[in-house]
Amino acid sequence: MLKWLRKGSDRKDDDHCDNEEIEMMGFNVLGNDNGSGSEVVKSKRLIIRPRIKVWIARGITSVILWTCVVQLMALGELWGPRLLKGIPYCFNHLDSPKAVVSKAYVPPKVVLPFKRIYKNNGYLMVSCNGGLNQMRAAICDMVAIARHLNATLIVPELDKTSFWADPSEFQDIFNVDNFIASLRDEVRILKQLPPNLKRRVELGLSYTLSPISWSHISYYENQILPLLLKHKVVHLNRTDARLANNGLPPEIQKLRCRVNFNALRFTSQIEELGRRIVRILRENGPFLVLHLRYEMDMLAFSGCTHGCDSREVEELTRMRYAYPWWKEKIINSELKRQDGLCPLTPEEIARILTALGVDQSVQIYIAAGEIYGGGRRMASLLSAFPNLVRKETLLEPSDLMYFQNHSSQMAALDYLVSLESDMFIPTYDGNMAKVVEGHRRFLGFRKTIIPDRRLLVRLIDRYTNGSLSWDEFSLLVKKSHFNRMGNPKRRVTILDRPKEEDYFYANPEECLQLLDEPLRRTTS
Repeated sequence: MLKWLRKGSDRKDDDHCDNEEIEMMGFNVLGNDNGSGSEVVKSKRLIIRPRIKVWIARGITSVILWTCVVQLMALGELWGPRLLKGIPYCFNHLDSPKAVVSKAYVPPKVVLPFKRIYKNNGYLMVSCNGGLNQMRAAICDMVAIARHLNATLIVPELDKTSFWADPSEFQDIFNVDNFIASLRDEVRILKQLPPNLKRRVELGLSYTLSPISWSHISYYENQILPLLLKHKVVHLNRTDARLANNGLPPEIQKLRCRVNFNALRFTSQIEELGRRIVRILRENGPFLVLHLRYEMDMLAFSGCTHGCDSREVEELTRMRYAYPWWKEKIINSELKRQDGLCPLTPEEIARILTALGVDQSVQIYIAAGEIYGGGRRMASLLSAFPNLVRKETLLEPSDLMYFQNHSSQMAALDYLVSLESDMFIPTYDGNMAKVVEGHRRFLGFRKTIIPDRRLLVRLIDRYTNGSLSWDEFSLLVKKSHFNRMGNPKRRVTILDRPKEEDYFYANPEECLQLLDEPLRRTTS
């Protein structure tokens, strides 16, 4: 703009060009090259003022525009996931290849339920006992109890002192953040006590007890709630089978299911490896999972020694006496077997699978730890079904490196594979067999054969001593298991004998009506 203020003869040559430039900008120039200097100066003054106004207007507009841009960028950071991710690339740099790659791996956002607001009656600490699936069921029970008592639940402590001596923490096996967040509309769950209460517990100022087994929810309302209100922190140091199977309000039963099927997800590492095992198996066709519960601890605990030699019987007996919490010491193995209370042996299950007509070429995944007796006891099963596999044979040692010496994490892998199998057959009705059976029912009544061990061992003995032909034996085995395939049925209730009735987690019938819709929160 200063060139318009130049004076003197040196401007004469430039006046024509200047006038053209001014005209191009939309202004009329008064006078010409021969006009008086005053006219030129006057015209220049008329021109300068509008130009100053234009540049000021442009400057103000630029400031306003950049202010808007800055504000929009700030909003993009705050509201981007909802409002601005579809707006041009200057906000999210979608033209950057690195950004595109990273975006592909961002997991979808989970819509969390609204928090349930309630007056907290105290803090419930729980120490689970037993193996993975015994603890899994107990966690479901404890959530339901905490919900009913309007208590705050502390993330459960897992058993580290049992036979397996697994040092895994809750977050090593389960997705703890999903556990807490997915249940926030039912119960408040914390990873640890608030500092002031944690100090009180360390000083021994909390109340610890073992709840009565198979208790109705009213027991917790009448006996545990007053303790919560008095001590603020109550520690339940045993959790196995502490809530009744039957006679509970529907909302309690449905919450147990919701925890089991929705909230208790395994860690991403466990789930990823489980999916890989299933994928490897599927590449080779259908597969059957055999939960062959024939490990040393099972035989020592149950006292079942059928097919064992004298050295093995002595070894198992010593082990049973070494664990004081295994209360039953003197056991008649053969009598227990005839009553159907022993796990089927590898030799017995080989005959049963053959009698059922299982294809000898089918893949059989062994969901178990180390089989007691090793190759000697597995020989007949391997001869009848040569396509036996285990996670250890399907994966590289490096894949399982971080799971070694963590029995619960290894059991979690077997659990996932068992859910996805074409057929699941347990050789004993332990906790894994029952919980997997119930989960497969929930997933659409997937085929699950529950052997009638009491009948089967008698049929096997009759076939062995020649009183039954093979065809007769096979026909009886098939007929007796026609309705034992995981079909819909009612739980058997036995008053005053809850241990002998059908286990809730094996047949959660109150939840099976929800197959076609997501589990919903219980009533307030």
